[in-house]
Amino acid sequence: MSTKIAAEINKRRTFAVVAHPDAGKTTLTEKLLLFGGAIQVAGAVKSNKIKKSTTSDFMEIEKQRGISVATSVMGFEYRDRQINILDTPGHKDFAEDTYRTLTAVDSVIVVIDVAKGVEAQTERLVEVCRMRDTPVMVFINKLDRVGKDGMDLLDEIEEKLKLNVCPLSWPVGMGPDFKGVYNIYEKQLNLFAPGTKYGDLTALEDLDDPVLDKLVGEHYAEELREEANMVMEVYPDFDREAYLKGQLSPVFFGSAVNNFGVKELLDCFVEVAPTPTSFHTEERDVEPLEPKFTGFIFKIHANMDPRHRDRIAFMRVCSGVFERNTNYLHVRKNKKMKFSNPTTFMASKKEVVEQAYPGDIVGLYDSGNFKIGDGLTEGESLHFKGIPSFSPELFRYIENANPMKSKQLAKGIDQLMDEGVAQIFTKTSNNRKIIGTVGQLQFDVLQYRLEHEYGASCRYEPVQLHKACWIEAEEEEQLKEFLRKKAQFIAKDKDGRYVYLAESKWMLGTAQQDYPNIKFHFKSDF
Repeated sequence: MSTKIAAEINKRRTFAVVAHPDAGKTTLTEKLLLFGGAIQVAGAVKSNKIKKSTTSDFMEIEKQRGISVATSVMGFEYRDRQINILDTPGHKDFAEDTYRTLTAVDSVIVVIDVAKGVEAQTERLVEVCRMRDTPVMVFINKLDRVGKDGMDLLDEIEEKLKLNVCPLSWPVGMGPDFKGVYNIYEKQLNLFAPGTKYGDLTALEDLDDPVLDKLVGEHYAEELREEANMVMEVYPDFDREAYLKGQLSPVFFGSAVNNFGVKELLDCFVEVAPTPTSFHTEERDVEPLEPKFTGFIFKIHANMDPRHRDRIAFMRVCSGVFERNTNYLHVRKNKKMKFSNPTTFMASKKEVVEQAYPGDIVGLYDSGNFKIGDGLTEGESLHFKGIPSFSPELFRYIENANPMKSKQLAKGIDQLMDEGVAQIFTKTSNNRKIIGTVGQLQFDVLQYRLEHEYGASCRYEPVQLHKACWIEAEEEEQLKEFLRKKAQFIAKDKDGRYVYLAESKWMLGTAQQDYPNIKFHFKSDF
């Protein structure tokens, strides 16, 4: 059995595509699926008016706005590899969901818009990758438009993202003069022909070959020779070991909307990207080759099928083999569960899966048993680390706008909070509920989904808050005193843990000074 597991593990490549809004992330994901034969036509998201809705943006609100809000999971086979892609929300208000997705993948492809360069959102996400030493590959997109100089972009990536780069392809021209890309890794020139599935490939062992002048014209041939030689001198050769340790990032250039440069990226990716890696738990490290099954929930999504009130918990398989209709231990609840309809995904198309291997993402139908970070095992008590909630930055009171539907509202809030759309805090003094989010759009999404999926309507009221932080103390008496003195600023999160609501930066600072025995935490995994 173990040789079969080893073979399956070696086939798997599980990664996330991350980027700033509008850098072309969902389009790139679509094109990867297109090359993998998983879809026949890619629907480009253009100017937020969607012609054919892209496969991965399948929730109603995403179709309306032309942005990916929930993380989609898609799988396909390519060159005998099983590729699992997680398309993450690039919209800045959904960074929290994206952070969690990064805990479930073995590597990341970062998409950068050639005209805009590195943007703030990308910096935050790559920082999380660096914290976890996740291998990062970079795709510089939209070369069919005029943008920044290639060398300047590489400097910017090194400076802002703190990544050591190694260009494996180099553009010839840009915008209306975009001629193609020279693949340094394979030593071949790929000529750009808009709208075709593949460009024309020409093997070029030597850039001094006069064929180059014929293909792209003398001016661009000279420019390419000069730039490519400089790149090869200045930047290190590709070293797979350094890449796997997260110390070196290969860079590719292309235009996803025109299918251009995508195949080179995918071909290199399946060759060098990491197979499923080990995971940290509080008890020990879990290795993929272990015979016994383990997995953890990194995301919960209510209503993937609007016709049914279902919730799907997304689980990453970490070791062993997950099998349908087998009893597994739900560690937090200490109870056995079995799953009769575990599914794999192709955006909104779901298929029942009999077996899943390390690296696979499986959807489990959930009637409310799971929370983010829950572990499933064959019996061992393992608690997976590194799936925190972050302290929210925006707050509002949430009120019921229709007293006849209070049951629906309570159920909706409960389910959407488990999914991690936002966080809820209940004030201990008056039981008023406060919604906390990382970004503005989450309030709209919450309101929209409560109305359309649960038939409940809510309204928001302003609340003056600077930060919500989790609190703990060594001695129970010290905590009790703090809770008594600060009673009107205390709330509980959905797991019943105490949270201090600071109205201003000054108040938070004063509380920290006045109560040195109280620990204030800005992430939930303390």
